[in-house]
Amino acid sequence: MLIAVAALAALGVLLGVILSMAARFLSVDSDPLADELEQMLPNLQCGQCGFVGCRSAAEALSAGEAEVTLCPPGGVALAAKLAEKLHVEIDLSKMDHELLVAFVHEERCIGCTKCILVCPTDCIIGAPKKLHTVIASACVGGAACLEVCPTDCIEMVPVTVKQASVQSWNWPKPGSPQSTSSPQSPSSQLAMGSTD
Repeated sequence: MLIAVAALAALGVLLGVILSMAARFLSVDSDPLADELEQMLPNLQCGQCGFVGCRSAAEALSAGEAEVTLCPPGGVALAAKLAEKLHVEIDLSKMDHELLVAFVHEERCIGCTKCILVCPTDCIIGAPKKLHTVIASACVGGAACLEVCPTDCIEMVPVTVKQASVQSWNWPKPGSPQSTSSPQSPSSQLAMGSTD
């Protein structure tokens, strides 16, 4: 019995030494510029840039095979940072400055959950055969949910102001004309942080 335990322990130590030596001598050094660029990217792995993930996009950027404007979720700010890092000139006027997020028209939603399955950031909340809604602050505007929705209840709407915070929240006083007015458009609801 002791011989078997000792043999297994010796085998474990021997295999551990072999694996650590293989990791040291067979390792592949990564591009340090690609590592830095990957840290700058949002790492959402949404695929809107046309690459499999943010790592492959960073490698393409470091090799000069991709434009610095490739990341829609990063927007203009990220493109400017990438251009500064890579020392390239860009024309930011070509970029779409309007942030689009998904909005679910709940009266048409059947609760099929197809949108939830394709969302790369899990910003859609819902359950089977229940209404769904979108957390606008987590939506990157990938529009993958648009393609799979069988009832066309999802719409991409612009967010005109930053997401509501304690400083920017506007709560109408009860009985004021604003609180009794007609329902708001999806974009104004998202701008105020409401999804009702």
